[in-house]
Parts: sequence; structure tokens; C-alpha cells
Amino acid sequence: MVKVGQIGLGDWGKNLFRNFISIPDCDMEICSDLNQKAMDNYKQLFPGVKFTSDWMDVLKTDIDAVIIATPPEDHYPMGKEALEKGKHVFIEKPITLTSHEAQELIDLSKQNDKILMVGYILLYHPALKLLKRYIDQNDLGKVYYFYATRLNLGKVRTVENALWSFASHDISMILYLSGKYPKMVSATGASYIQGNIEDVSFLTMFFSDDLIAHIHTSWLDPHKTRKLTVVGERKMMVFDDTQPSEKIRVYDKGVDRLEYETFGEYLSLRSGDIYVPKIEAVEPLKSECLHFIKSIQNGTQPLSDGKSGYDVVRILEAAQKSMESNGTPIEV
Repeated sequence: MVKVGQIGLGDWGKNLFRNFISIPDCDMEICSDLNQKAMDNYKQLFPGVKFTSDWMDVLKTDIDAVIIATPPEDHYPMGKEALEKGKHVFIEKPITLTSHEAQELIDLSKQNDKILMVGYILLYHPALKLLKRYIDQNDLGKVYYFYATRLNLGKVRTVENALWSFASHDISMILYLSGKYPKMVSATGASYIQGNIEDVSFLTMFFSDDLIAHIHTSWLDPHKTRKLTVVGERKMMVFDDTQPSEKIRVYDKGVDRLEYETFGEYLSLRSGDIYVPKIEAVEPLKSECLHFIKSIQNGTQPLSDGKSGYDVVRILEAAQKSMESNGTPIEV
């Protein structure tokens, strides 16, 4: 049995709590939040769990691991304190707001022989696992480019911008699917609601083998869009997370090169069937939480470990620098 505590029961924290407390091998012992009214409600529903307004109380408890679901600016100090106290740490994305802080958490986890996992939920989505299998089996042929859109008319952040808040999901997916790391990034954005917080961003990542990836994020958009498109030489795939059932579509479309001795080389457009593969009905967040518990029990590195979180933050830092320089390409 893995004894855990949680810091943060806000919009996303309550979902993590719901999943962790339902895992048979997980014993939720203590939670912390600054919203007293919310904690009073939790106390009535979960009398076996202790609730406190002081997050340090969580770390003083005899627990094995801590879940940190707080605003990003709190991730580093809370994660550092937890690792120094010998706790395994699950921390929501982004792992920290600087790569230096992320590296420090990674070093602490190694020094204390503790699991450090970052909450990139989409890496545990069954649709993404299927997409990864298609790419690894070369069903799409050579992957030409990725294109992601993450848009909404939603909650406006006051610390991190749309790039940091939204694009980290898509960056993590693209790194996972491609198995590659970009050599350079370029980004542009604009602030409309607050003077120094970008509400919209456009990020392009350049890889060493002509692969490119483009990510558009905004919380000032009339559409709620969560879509990733993969264009390959033989087939194309679209992962649309807003669809209730048909989350993956495979398009048998492409451009064939036909060579003739007399007439030279010709290009032929090919448009075949559209295939909707069956996706297993598994809640990604449930899989993510269970993966953390199993990683602790088995002593294995999680899929979204500290290094993966560090890689995303490095790209975000370079993208932010590029955005502040009007799109000047920045090496990663």
C-alpha cells in the first residue's frame, strides 16, 4: 500500500484526488488546500482523510508520496521540499517555470532515490498510444510534420501565458510520438487582455531531419479545439480529443511519385479511405495516476519522468525568448 498526500484541491486537483483515492493500492491520508469551504465539503465525504490549510503538514506526515496540484509558480519550492523530505513526487505540468529548477528537482530525486513524475495526462491517453504504434510501425511512412491546435474561450491565467499553459501538452506529445528533440524553435504571440501575458501563441519546432511541428494556442478563441494532426508520406492521422468517440481518424491520402523513362517524374495525388480505429475505453487520468503508484511499487521510471518535464520546459524557455524577439529562431 502506497501512502500518499496531496497539495491542492482546485479545478484539476479534485480530479487527481478522485482518481488516486479510488486506486486499491493507494491510501490517501492527508490533503491541503487554502479553500476552507471546499475542505469542509471533502471532510464530510471522506472522513478517513485528514485536511489542513498548511501544505507543510502534508510533508510532515508519514507518507510515501505527495501529489502537487498547485499553480506552476509553487511547483519548484513544494517539489524541492517534498524530495528533500524523502517523498516520491507527482507534480502537475509544467514541472517548474525554469529548466534550472527542473534540473534541480531531477538531481534531488536521484540523490534520494525517489520517483519524480510530471502530469502529462495525454501521454496516457489510449488514442495517443495507438497513434504512437502507427508511427513506430511505419504505417504512415516518413512523418513530414505535426500540427497542433489547443484553443478555447476559457480561463485567463495571470502568471503563465497561453504558450506555457497550453503548449506544454502538445510539446510533450510531439516529443513522445517522434522520439526526437528539436534543434531550434521560433515563436510569436500577442497580449490583448493583460499587458505582459500572451493570450495567443504560434510555436514552430525545427528538427534535424526536416521534420517540423507547429503549435497554435489561445484562450481567446470562439472554438474549443484539442487537435493534433500527423502528416506522413503514405497516410495522415488526426487525434481530436474533443470528439466523444471517434478520437482518431486515419486518412489514406498522400502524394505518390511516379517515374517514367520518357516523361520524367510525375506526382500523383492519392485519396483513399478514412478509417476510424476502435479506442479502448480507459480514462487517461486514471491510467496516469495508476502509473505513478506502479512506478513507486516497482521502482521503475515513469513515462513522464522528470527528464521529460525538463525537456518541455527547455523548449518553452527558448520559445518565450523567441516570442520576446518577434519570432527570432532560438537554438534549444
